[in-house]
Amino acid sequence: MWQYHRDGLTFDVLDSGPRDGEPVLLLHGFPQDHTAWDAVTPLLHAAGLRTLAPDLRGYSPGARPHGRAAYRMGEITADLVALLDAAGLDRAHVVGHDWGGSAAWSLAGRQPQRVASLTVLSTPHPAAMLWAWTHTRQALVSWYMLAFQLPWLPERIVGPRLAGSLRRSGVPAEHAQRYADRLADPGALTAALGWYRGIPATRKEGGGGGRTRVPTTYVWGRHDFALSRAAAERTAGYVAAPYEFIELDAGHWLPENEPQAVADAVVARVHSATGPA
Repeated sequence: MWQYHRDGLTFDVLDSGPRDGEPVLLLHGFPQDHTAWDAVTPLLHAAGLRTLAPDLRGYSPGARPHGRAAYRMGEITADLVALLDAAGLDRAHVVGHDWGGSAAWSLAGRQPQRVASLTVLSTPHPAAMLWAWTHTRQALVSWYMLAFQLPWLPERIVGPRLAGSLRRSGVPAEHAQRYADRLADPGALTAALGWYRGIPATRKEGGGGGRTRVPTTYVWGRHDFALSRAAAERTAGYVAAPYEFIELDAGHWLPENEPQAVADAVVARVHSATGPA
C-alpha cells in the first residue's frame, strides 16, 4: 500500500517488511517525514515486523488542509484509524516521535482497542507535558510553540534557516537538508506548522489526555533540547498498563541518531505484548 484516503485527502505511506509480520505504525514529527525511520525499519524487518510509515497530515502533498482546526488531534487520530482500516488491520503496534509521539498518545487514549502496544520517543504523555508547562521551566524551553501561533511570520523566519537549525540541533546533515527541501514546497511549511497552530483546537475538543491503558515504552534522551526530565519522569503516572521508561545518553532526534536503541525498544515492547515470533 502506497496511499490511502480520508475525507477528501490523500496520504502517502510506505508499507514494507514481511507481509505476515506484526504490524508497526511509525509516526514522524516536525519537520520530518517517513524517511526519519529509514535506519530503523530494516532492523524491525529483520525482527519479522511489518512497518507502515505514513507522511502525516500536513506532510503528504495531498493532505494539506487549510485552517488551524484541521490540525487538531482528533482529526489526526481519525487519519490514523483510517490508515489501519485501509490496511485491513484491527490494530497495530504504534511508535511515534515528537509530534508523532503526541499522535501516538492520542490514538492510544481515544482508540485503545486499535493499539496493540505503544512506544513513544521523546514526547511525554500530554498530561505530564501540561503539568511541566505550569510547574517547571518547560514553558520557557518550549517558547517556539507559542511563537509558531503567529500567522505567516514563522514561515518567513524558519523557512530559510531550517536546514541549518536542524543540523545545529543534532539532525544528520542529509536528513536536515531533505526535510528542509521538502518543506520549501509552496504551502508545505504552513501545513507542517499547522500541528502547533492546532493546539488550541485540540484543547477545546478534549479527549486523549487521560491515563493510557495500553502497554507502553517511553524512550527519552537526557540531552533533549525540547522536552524536560520533569515531564519525562512524570509520564509513568499516566500509564495504567505495563510500562517501561528507557533513558538514553542522547538528544531529541532518536530515529535518525539512535536507530538500534529505538528498534530494540520497539521489538521488546512488541514481543512483550505478543510473544516472540
